Amino acid sequence: MSYKILPLISTEDVEKGIQQIADKIAEDYRGKDICLICVLKGAVFFMTELAKRIPEDIRVTMDFMSVSSYGSSTVSSGVVKIVKDLDESITGKHVIVVEDIVDTGNTLSYLLEMLKDRQPASLRLCTLLDKPSRRTREVQVDYTAFSIPDKFVVGYGLDYDQYYRNLPYIGVVEFDD
Repeated sequence: MSYKILPLISTEDVEKGIQQIADKIAEDYRGKDICLICVLKGAVFFMTELAKRIPEDIRVTMDFMSVSSYGSSTVSSGVVKIVKDLDESITGKHVIVVEDIVDTGNTLSYLLEMLKDRQPASLRLCTLLDKPSRRTREVQVDYTAFSIPDKFVVGYGLDYDQYYRNLPYIGVVEFDD
């Protein structure tokens, strides 16, 4: 199957979107410590850039989870699998789950409920991209940089069968018929 990648969101616009989220987090958490939980692998690029933009007066820790519902497909399988759990307890902490994209909401709904049971002081969701038209399960997105149409996208951590995460922009994968 052949395809091409067409730019959707430029590198400059991605960086501006991340800065806007960091500014909002700084407002909301001034004087508090926060724990950023990166949902691997896609959110790594986003979380590291976000963390660098959060002011120094907010102490930031980071942890990582690996959750899968896609495999090598372009659509969610609906089956959620925890591949890697957190290394540290989040009990009593202000937690922000950092995701690359919110699509159907199935994976994040499961993940957020699981994390809520661990009794954090607060739990919020932050995403680089949101595809609300694909939502089959409601999730509260607290911070988002971009709402996008129902297109399959890659770049800035998002992949197609593990490729294209390294693109510095968000691109749409267009498949040839």
